[in-house]
Amino acid sequence: MQADIPWELLSAKVEAGVSLDEVEATQMALWLADANENFDGKKRFLRALTLKGESVDEVFAFAKTFRDLARHVDGLHMPAVAIDIVGTGGDKSGTFNISSATSLIVSAAEVNVMKHGNRSITSESGSADFLAGIGVPVEVPDAKLIQSLEQLHYCFFYAPSFHPTYKAFMPVRKALAAEGFKTVFNILGPLINPVSPPMYLLGVFSKQWVDLLAAVLARLGVRRGLVCHCALREGGGLDELATAGVNHVCGVGELAEVRGEWLPAHFGLETRPREELLGGDPEENRILFAHFLDGEAPKGLRDTIVFNAATSLWIAGRVPTVRDGIALAGELLDNGTVRRHVEKIRQFYAE
Repeated sequence: MQADIPWELLSAKVEAGVSLDEVEATQMALWLADANENFDGKKRFLRALTLKGESVDEVFAFAKTFRDLARHVDGLHMPAVAIDIVGTGGDKSGTFNISSATSLIVSAAEVNVMKHGNRSITSESGSADFLAGIGVPVEVPDAKLIQSLEQLHYCFFYAPSFHPTYKAFMPVRKALAAEGFKTVFNILGPLINPVSPPMYLLGVFSKQWVDLLAAVLARLGVRRGLVCHCALREGGGLDELATAGVNHVCGVGELAEVRGEWLPAHFGLETRPREELLGGDPEENRILFAHFLDGEAPKGLRDTIVFNAATSLWIAGRVPTVRDGIALAGELLDNGTVRRHVEKIRQFYAE
């Protein structure tokens, strides 16, 4: 086994613009996870990594290391069909909790959703904030999570409950964020779901990450997945598929040949303004979600959530095409299946 290289030498290598190999990056990930290591050194290394730009080897090594360090769920049987629907965050768009709403539609279609998420870091309402706001607690015993998956095709893994090592570098992340630095940890969250589901719909905050994270997911063993970014007409972008612009996509595993640009019109959807996707704090999003279930949400928001649900159903093999998924997701909303499913989830956790 290779002896550890002093962290100062690996930091200097990165500062010189040279990427680490997988072994070196794994060593640095473990070093960052060590609560006894020094603040200034961690800050120096993460700043240098950001300035250089992360490689596939580096992101893969970090993702694998923090998956391995995560607390795992004893007794969980991984279904053959199970998907995480998740965005990196960080697009500063102020949009509604699209992936969270999407996950509820997909699980209403009896596709297993194993969602990993956190409270807000870069937005007003993270996935955990949204779920808590609609009456779904996020800190629950493992046995309850397993039961929820078996009975409701849905469970939520609250990141702080499964990644205790994150405490070791959170002050460094906050310090760098205050200086305007996004670090590797801004894109790592979606990659370190503690149960490693075999399917993914992953949205990223910048087009530059689409191909790289698709390559990382493939190396992590994802069987069917899609990485996406929506470039808005007015500039900027979203970490979702959306009807507000051009969607850049790259497939993973069995979908590896899927890549290019997806326009709303390709799927019979209208291009709608970004403003129709906006959300707010957890209470505002709770009210907006109730309107959504009543069929009273802005058309752009409804179509965007349906678009993501349809793509997730297609990734999971529930429907043969995304267009078929749009029809199914719309039907589940219109006939009240999603509303009843959400109420079942609330009642399940209230017991």
